[in-house]
Amino acid sequence: MTALGFELTVALRFLREGRMQTALTVGGAGIGVAVIFFITAVLAGVQADLIRRVTGAQPHIVVKPPEETVAPLIAGGIELPRIFSLQARPQRLTTIDGWQTLLQAVEQTTGVRAVAPVASGSALGIKGDASRSVVLLGTELERYLRVVRLDDKISAGVLQLGPGDALIGIELAKDLGAVLGDRIRVQSAQGGSEVFRIRALLDLGSRELNRRYVYIDLRAAQSLLGIPGRVTNLDVSVLEMMKAEEVAARLRTQSGQLIEDWIQTNTFIFTAINNQNIMTTLIKVFISIVVVLGIASVLVVSVVQKRKEIGILRAVGATRRQMLRVFLWQGVIVGVAGALLGSMLGYLLIVVFSHVLRDAEGRALFSLDYDVQLIGIVILAAAALGLLSAALPARNAARLDPAQAIRG
Repeated sequence: MTALGFELTVALRFLREGRMQTALTVGGAGIGVAVIFFITAVLAGVQADLIRRVTGAQPHIVVKPPEETVAPLIAGGIELPRIFSLQARPQRLTTIDGWQTLLQAVEQTTGVRAVAPVASGSALGIKGDASRSVVLLGTELERYLRVVRLDDKISAGVLQLGPGDALIGIELAKDLGAVLGDRIRVQSAQGGSEVFRIRALLDLGSRELNRRYVYIDLRAAQSLLGIPGRVTNLDVSVLEMMKAEEVAARLRTQSGQLIEDWIQTNTFIFTAINNQNIMTTLIKVFISIVVVLGIASVLVVSVVQKRKEIGILRAVGATRRQMLRVFLWQGVIVGVAGALLGSMLGYLLIVVFSHVLRDAEGRALFSLDYDVQLIGIVILAAAALGLLSAALPARNAARLDPAQAIRG
């Protein structure tokens, strides 16, 4: 039998002899791991649902033309005092110069998934005597679907944006008294006016967006807004949503345009997510501390109970290092066993609560996903924590005097 085999064999024997203690310790560690799994799944689900609801109909990044600067007013070659010298900012749509070239450059930027040109402006939606202020969004549907998944938001109708087609929110349809297939007139602030047929009703996840957004073909929007061949912004989706700030920083450096990312425009959400992450991390740390203390306390008691056995082993030739490793092995075994048990319990909790947490209509409040990759990390962490918790009991066992231990 090798030295390692001897230590592992003795460790397993000690654990078998204290069946109840071992079972309680492994069970306590397993419950702690299961709670960590469940909290992680709930947090990820809540955050994903929150982001989806707030930013579901928004691109991750918007590229806009730079803001126009206000020039000082000069009369007769003399700059007038500041109170007279500021001209009002022109109230007109600003567009991106050379947007086709810029679109290609943005597409090639690291981290960017897709880009879509958009012509956007304010307008009136009119049907009969009803009228509502709306936001007109003209785009190329095929490109735009790679940026914003409108196909996931269809309440009724077909996703189609040919000439004369429009997609509107369900609240706007109610306000105008319109149904699928009806015609509505859209009149822009620039004076353009055109009639569109409603091809689909969308639920964008926000009452305000459902009440205001009208999607039409890019060329139709350019014509209505008086900007033929031009666009007001480029909407961008990124490969990793939480890294939108990094991609936006790259675009600012290389484009010279005004760049806004979803984190910048929804700071309250990102702050809430960070606060949730901090609180969850603290909970995980405290759970880990409880697990470590539980394993350590059981192993300390085990050292006291096994004094005679330890003394006999030392008397027949077991070294201090071997006795140290025996109890370190126990800590690792208990930690890994607890992690495996906790992984199974965590999976069971997630499956059960995925069916329990439902809204009034029977739909899941948020998705609970079991992170399989987390199992390996948890097992390694549990082994390390088991080793840590066994350090003091192992040291005490190694320092026992054989003669005193046998007499005691």
